[in-house]
Amino acid sequence: MPPSPRSTVRRLPEQARYDAETVAAVLDAGVVAHVGIVHEGAPVVIPMAYARVGDTVYVHGSTASRMMRALKTGDAVCVTVTIVDGIVLARSAFNMSMNYRSVVIQGRARPVTDAPERMTAFRAIMDHVVPGHWETVRPPNDVELRQTLVTAVGLDEVSAKVRVGPPDDDADDVGRPIWAGEIPLDTVPGPPIADAAVPPGITMPASVSGYARAFGSARPR
Repeated sequence: MPPSPRSTVRRLPEQARYDAETVAAVLDAGVVAHVGIVHEGAPVVIPMAYARVGDTVYVHGSTASRMMRALKTGDAVCVTVTIVDGIVLARSAFNMSMNYRSVVIQGRARPVTDAPERMTAFRAIMDHVVPGHWETVRPPNDVELRQTLVTAVGLDEVSAKVRVGPPDDDADDVGRPIWAGEIPLDTVPGPPIADAAVPPGITMPASVSGYARAFGSARPR
């Protein structure tokens, strides 16, 4: 689907991607979405857990949250996900950059009221953060479900932006005796730390012991 005027990348358009595969790959690799709304005339951006299911992104939060109350009304929303893969050091201050993968979604959220879809969203968000962990925990009870609002945003107006590779120096700067290159950035999980109240003999689930998510390790080269 071609980008809409609103989702068309204008700054460095050569880094833009609009195909569903790239968008999905970035959303599936990220773990935090920044959700932006206008609340009482002022911009508000909140980091939130999320999950992608097909062409829909789900977020949930307290029914008392101003963010969730605004999303429930169907007001305009912007959702962004960014993964920083490296710091790019050029020979000039002007050309310093970063290697990254990002997605920007624009649209309107819809409240999810269908019980099966709500449970799909709950499970998807947990399993997005820790794959397979839903099967090891108590599911939300009726009180918790009533206290939580689930909203969905479609991937109708979306763009991805990807930068890879070395610095893009001006030709006149390439010969300068200045170091240039990339500092790769990887976020990797450390050893799990059990809560002090876990009873003796409780085995660590595979979703925790085998947690292998790494950000940046799959950087395209």
